[in-house]
Amino acid sequence: MKGSEAEIKDFLLWVDKQDYKYKILIAGNHDFYFESASHKDISNILPDGIVYLNDSKIEVEGFKIWGSPVTPWFFNWAFNRHRGAPIKKHWDIIPADTDILITHGPVFGILDATKKGEHTGCNDLLERIQIIHPKVHICGHIHEAYGEYSTGGIKFINASLLNEKYQLVNEPVILEL
Repeated sequence: MKGSEAEIKDFLLWVDKQDYKYKILIAGNHDFYFESASHKDISNILPDGIVYLNDSKIEVEGFKIWGSPVTPWFFNWAFNRHRGAPIKKHWDIIPADTDILITHGPVFGILDATKKGEHTGCNDLLERIQIIHPKVHICGHIHEAYGEYSTGGIKFINASLLNEKYQLVNEPVILEL
């Protein structure tokens, strides 16, 4: 729940056991260890075959994938950035040729509504996505906004498995490209 080093190591052991050819992950707003640890420390705990993206990219089977844990400011959690220039600088570095974009938080107005109906996504991220036009944008963060939505040739996925009470209620999303 707080993304301590022990919690992260436990999670990585679980991910390592999953039977997938590629395992790519980003951190989220609970992952304080990922935010505070050095790149070297993170590399030392990552099992072989697991790729961690933090404002970085990887190419897999010809698909260019970019990942970022950054989310608009929300109760002083990990990887929070204030809206405007502090968060926009993270989105500005997303390469224009990105096919699959993975961010912890959603864009504004798409799969970002809380149970109270408030839209909490990021306008600056939406603007960048409209420029680079990835095939897919995958996020989580707003648990109750789980689902898929397509518009303008982009598939948006909120893949959160938990509900707002942190109960495991949603099915994993399978994306075939």
